[in-house]
Amino acid sequence: MTPLRAPEANRSNAVHPGAWWLWALGLAVAASRTTNPLLLGLLVGVAGYVVAARRTDAPWARSYGAFVKLGLFVVALRVFFSMLLGTPIPGSVELFTLPELPLPEWVRGIRIGGRVTAEQLVFALYEGLKLATLLICVGAANALANPARLLKSLPGALYEVGVAVVVAMTFAPNLVADVSRLRTARRLRGRPTGGLRALAQIGLPVLEGALERSVAVAASMDARGYGRTAHVPRAVRRTTAVLTLGGLLGVCAGSYGLLAAQGAGYGLPLLVAGLGAAVAGLRLGGRRATRSRYRPDRWGVRAWLVAGSGAAVATAMIAAASVLPEALRPGVVPLQAPGLPLWPALAVLVGLVPAFVAPVPNGPASKGPVRPRVSQGAQGSQGPGEPSGRQTRTGSKPAGTARTARTVRTAKAAKAATPAIAAEAAEGSEESSR
Repeated sequence: MTPLRAPEANRSNAVHPGAWWLWALGLAVAASRTTNPLLLGLLVGVAGYVVAARRTDAPWARSYGAFVKLGLFVVALRVFFSMLLGTPIPGSVELFTLPELPLPEWVRGIRIGGRVTAEQLVFALYEGLKLATLLICVGAANALANPARLLKSLPGALYEVGVAVVVAMTFAPNLVADVSRLRTARRLRGRPTGGLRALAQIGLPVLEGALERSVAVAASMDARGYGRTAHVPRAVRRTTAVLTLGGLLGVCAGSYGLLAAQGAGYGLPLLVAGLGAAVAGLRLGGRRATRSRYRPDRWGVRAWLVAGSGAAVATAMIAAASVLPEALRPGVVPLQAPGLPLWPALAVLVGLVPAFVAPVPNGPASKGPVRPRVSQGAQGSQGPGEPSGRQTRTGSKPAGTARTARTVRTAKAAKAATPAIAAEAAEGSEESSR
């Protein structure tokens, strides 16, 4: 019997980027309702498994590791400040005592150094793990959702912002490539690539190329009609502004209520009302934009399953926080090992649904390793008496031939660079040939 498998990802069945963000935000809301390290570790494991199973080889997909490192740094920083500044957690298991710095009377309640207990370190570790889990959930969304497609899916009222961000994200790799080419050219000429003087000499050609590209893109976008708006009555504009600002304030207040421990009662109604007002304002504001969408992303069944799994995890954890508060927030005074509540843990496992329903990425990594091309002179294994990859069939290359080949390669690299980089690389090739 053939097992059921998700199809390979293509343009028609790709999961909407908004679904990935809703799934990750659902996991983040679940993480904000607990300090149980077992449940937090389970949430991190769910997010990591989905990222490992469904991320592509795109540059933004590599950001997950950076968020994991940032989360570990946050945990270490939280524990360090707990030792340095102390916490109002009474403890009886004293570990060590730091030298205490005497402070004036007007800062009573704050101390630097002093007695460090195991209870305060465990409390700081739990809080740091919660913050780290929130960051890792956001990193999972960044690794799975295509930022360009997400900005493309913005409503018509925000398309100017989306266009600006997409252009900036498109030109950012070009700036990095220009800096790399200039550093290579300076290295060929024997000039230093570090220091303030080198930074100024590298930065000017990079800025020159960026300005030239910006002017070219601006002219191209103007020719294609970007920035043109339709006439909208003043009353509609004012209503749009009131609905949008009021809706965003409601979303912020509702999100704070959901993330706070005491705001579950008012957080959800405010969030729903704010979302409704913001959507209405954006729909009215979209009348200004006279444009069409090219190949819009569809919100299909798989996107609903991905977003729904995150919402289910968040809903279950919010309910568990009111039913099992001791299990989700284990105490530290007295010290006790945290337990793993059964049905909240099973609810967290629902977040694994995207790993099975989302299309499988078909990037280069899924097709196996790519074999490097071997030149004719380097084929076969190198044995005694056989020519190596740097030798021809008749023997080693003379020094003049090697220098000439290096000059030719430098000239070819200079042709592919920008005008300023090409001039510097060509000068470097002349000096190396002399």
